[in-house]
Amino acid sequence: MYRQMNKNNFIYLRGLKHAENAVFCVDNGQKSYFDPQFQCYVPFSSGQQVKRSVLSTMTEILGTTPAPTTFVFDVKDKKLGEGEVLSICDPNYPDQLLGGWMRAVKEGKERTVKRRSPLSISAMHPLHPLLVTKWSENVTFDRSDRPEVHKVKVRMGGTELTEEQIEALLEGSDRSLFRKWIPNNYRASGLFVYDIAIDLRTLFCVSTNQYEPEISTEMVEQLKTNGWILSKNVFGECLILPKEQRDKIIPVLAKSILNWRITSNQSRTFSLMETLAVAISGNANTVAGAIRAKLIDDSEKPKAKPIIDETAGADVFITLPCANYIVTETESADALQNAEAKLIEMLSDFDYENQL
Repeated sequence: MYRQMNKNNFIYLRGLKHAENAVFCVDNGQKSYFDPQFQCYVPFSSGQQVKRSVLSTMTEILGTTPAPTTFVFDVKDKKLGEGEVLSICDPNYPDQLLGGWMRAVKEGKERTVKRRSPLSISAMHPLHPLLVTKWSENVTFDRSDRPEVHKVKVRMGGTELTEEQIEALLEGSDRSLFRKWIPNNYRASGLFVYDIAIDLRTLFCVSTNQYEPEISTEMVEQLKTNGWILSKNVFGECLILPKEQRDKIIPVLAKSILNWRITSNQSRTFSLMETLAVAISGNANTVAGAIRAKLIDDSEKPKAKPIIDETAGADVFITLPCANYIVTETESADALQNAEAKLIEMLSDFDYENQL
């Protein structure tokens, strides 16, 4: 009993990334929240965005198609209104198995099924509020170099003005009509961390409980036909993905957790978002201690110092770029490969088929 209670059912990981002049989400240019202790707004990326980035990287490496989604709209008074977003709820898709799902049809026309993701993912947030910055800039969409090629339309009250009317409107003004001003574009730079908890008990297991269903009875039979293994975990009877398929997903999952990045459709905001360090452990407290910041009390202005602590109890992997920002002596070119190998080992060692 003592051994069972102390079995490692979770893997905890903290990653430290550097972002330079980046945009995490196009919401006034950049999402942010207010830090009450240091009285400032700090940029962040939502956990949902991080999760989507991880799963997108995974499906790309696997070469699989993401699970299809159905978007439902309601028409009322000849206008489209928002309806449900319906998941296929099929664990044969790796992004569904690891990402979770929910299918709740309006007015209870179908039984609701839902699966909590075995990956709990935090927002990508500042290592410390004093180690990041957020600012705004005004940018332009400029085509003023070739006015003879590009066209301009000016509307007044829904009516398009003639060239003569436009010239009269601009008289006495130096306004260019071939340049669109885009004000208040927020950008973010600094050191950011993301935390992931992997629940090994449910990672490759789908519950067959029909009182709180994760899948339909039809899907239960389909999975059995596909070779899924009937077993039990702490939550009850479940079906487990066969080892052959687990062994294909595990190395890709490990690589995706370490090598994801947020991409933007705005090329001017591209950032490598390089990973500086990774801490991995079966204890959440040790990963928090391994990658942290220390507040330095200064009479004029408080400062924060980033710290990588290899004695905190977690396995720590430090990449070469980390030395740009933190004093360290053990950075290595193969740090991420070593972190990946550690993750694969921990994911593979868990006995998914004999949890009880």
